[in-house]
Amino acid sequence: MSGVPLENICVESTLVSLVSSSTARSDLPLPPILEHKNPNAPSVFEPVALLREARRQKGLAIIDVPPVCILDPDGDIVRRLKSSGQAKRLDAWPCYHTDLYSFSLAGQTSGIIACAVGAPFAVLVAEELFACGCRALISLTSAGQIVPAGSPPYFVVIDRALRDEGTSYHYAAPDAFAAADPHIVATAMDALKKAGLRAYVGSSWTTDAPFRETAAAVAAARAKGVLAVEMEAAALYTFARKRNRAVLCLAHVTNTMGLAGRDFEKGEADGTADALMILEVLVKALHSPEAAF
Repeated sequence: MSGVPLENICVESTLVSLVSSSTARSDLPLPPILEHKNPNAPSVFEPVALLREARRQKGLAIIDVPPVCILDPDGDIVRRLKSSGQAKRLDAWPCYHTDLYSFSLAGQTSGIIACAVGAPFAVLVAEELFACGCRALISLTSAGQIVPAGSPPYFVVIDRALRDEGTSYHYAAPDAFAAADPHIVATAMDALKKAGLRAYVGSSWTTDAPFRETAAAVAAARAKGVLAVEMEAAALYTFARKRNRAVLCLAHVTNTMGLAGRDFEKGEADGTADALMILEVLVKALHSPEAAF
């Protein structure tokens, strides 16, 4: 191996460990997702620049978003809040791609954004939220069951996520998992336990391609003890560690990837009744002085 940079050897060996394929070829160069990546190098394009220009074009004032915001990839919670008149659109939110709503939860004003599905979109929105004054972000997404923790639907507080997506590799060197902040996970689980709400803690598998969840890929995730498959957590946790931000991801395990009849049943009001109870407890915990986020 003389003449081969050690960094390339480490990256290639990591890639081989992450990608199990009988057709993998060792004579090819690194794929673009791993080329020219230096997580410590500053980005030419920053969220503050985009937000500045969006405000200029739209004639918007600079305002802070609520300190705790929520990502609702499925959009069910936002639809319920809008239909009941509880959600108020924040017109000064400068994002080109989303609407931000405020609503009262646990006696506090929280922010919520619907349908930011997938790792790139979720992290783009997270970057913009934190640039606008957000202090803690919760993502609550529906997910498929891998290792059963119960009978769906149920909630999993994700403590680490398998990095089978692309966004995280722009924020950190290759690794198998992206870990949550253990203090945030412990705070969340303690609050849910005290409130008498059932939730499990464990790992997820974050994928960019839900319709390429092959039998081999599912088996590999199951062998790692993964509880659920979703599309955002690994990227959000890698972003959080890189930017030193408070992020918590939850999986609402609602399905077995369509392998059973009457699948994707979330519960009362499309699962929003249970989801809002969980979120109320978590928002209160994140606002508490003990959280110190």
